[in-house]
Amino acid sequence: MSPSAQEAATIEEHDPLALAFRRTRDHSLIICQTLELEDFGLQRAEFVSPPKWHLAHTTWFFETFLLKPFLDGYRTPEPRYEEMFNSYYNGVGSQYPRHARGLLSRPTLQEVRRYRELVDAGMSKLLAQSAHPERATIEERCRLGIQHEMQHQELFFTDLKYSLSINPLAPAPWALPTGGNEIPATSMAWSAFDGGLKEIGFDGHGFSFDNELPRHRHFLPPFALANRLVTNGEFREFVEDGGYTNPRWWLADGWATVQEEGWEAPLYWQREGDSFLEYTLYGLLPLDDAQPVCHVSGYEADAYACWSGARLPTEQEWEVAVRAESSAFIDAGHNLYHPQPTGHAAVLQQLFGDCWQWTSSAYGPYPGFRTAAGAIGEYNGKFMSNQWVLRGGSCVTSRGHVRPSYRNFFYPRDRWQFSGIRLAHSVPDN
Repeated sequence: MSPSAQEAATIEEHDPLALAFRRTRDHSLIICQTLELEDFGLQRAEFVSPPKWHLAHTTWFFETFLLKPFLDGYRTPEPRYEEMFNSYYNGVGSQYPRHARGLLSRPTLQEVRRYRELVDAGMSKLLAQSAHPERATIEERCRLGIQHEMQHQELFFTDLKYSLSINPLAPAPWALPTGGNEIPATSMAWSAFDGGLKEIGFDGHGFSFDNELPRHRHFLPPFALANRLVTNGEFREFVEDGGYTNPRWWLADGWATVQEEGWEAPLYWQREGDSFLEYTLYGLLPLDDAQPVCHVSGYEADAYACWSGARLPTEQEWEVAVRAESSAFIDAGHNLYHPQPTGHAAVLQQLFGDCWQWTSSAYGPYPGFRTAAGAIGEYNGKFMSNQWVLRGGSCVTSRGHVRPSYRNFFYPRDRWQFSGIRLAHSVPDN
């Protein structure tokens, strides 16, 4: 029998993990409240997923890795969900074709919500079993599941935006808050950091994914990072200077991608006369020169850095700089689903609450990395090939999901994420 709402509330009072679980699960439903029914099945491309699938897959994760192995008497409402909502876990079994997730009109949204309710009730019951012989594993997997759902909450926004953007009506799922941040961009300045042997990786406080481990030492020459992100206005100068038509600035693969895809500006920019409009989750708006440029690929970020006479930071430089700044978390998110200008000129700004920041580092294992056993081990390790690391966090990243050691990763041609540019340059070692 499932615990009542009162019993669940009592459990949460004494169990921070149970409370974090409920709040995370509730948030996935809250961010869907402005959607229309027709929005829940949208899938423009293979690399994005419909909102309904995100709701089901995150539920599948808790069912597959916690309820089925650890909760006596648990029964799934539909055995075929194991295949339908499996993303990439080969150790679990086969997966429904990724490109066809938008064709899953059934189960209905209502049935997916009931699936969530059933699994949530099962999780409340499981987390109430403090003397469970596998309690340590249950807690570890629950924390992973919470972070996993936060990842999909971010993907909910990025995937939905990509799918809505091709609609001629330029839908605006959210209303732009009044009295917005009309802040002019500050002048770009540089913060210098000493080189030397530095500690890199998860420091042991709180949660981490396996790819943030083990903590290790890395030698860095002296370097400097820009105090803020590159703005729309600055990137527009690159566009107007023929940046997308000059192979001089581009890596070979990047230039081939520009030619293949016909890129002329960042994703969601639309030229109107001598200026640009930008599609946002608030609809089509005039391009704000002071806002950070976002939805650029790693190739575009690298080309801009080359054009500007700078470079992209390495992931180690980014992490060392963030840990050195005592104010690193003062900008950890805001209430807008779009990156905003910064009104601060000193220290490093826009580290966590605006755009993921491309680095020049290939996504690979840290020295001594070991993949966990079983399907859980497929979470990060098997993707350590041909991708680049991004650091920080975006305007749609949950605040509880960011930390200096977090390693996000995408292919350098990807640009549907809220990804931006922070510049770096080397400093002579005196």
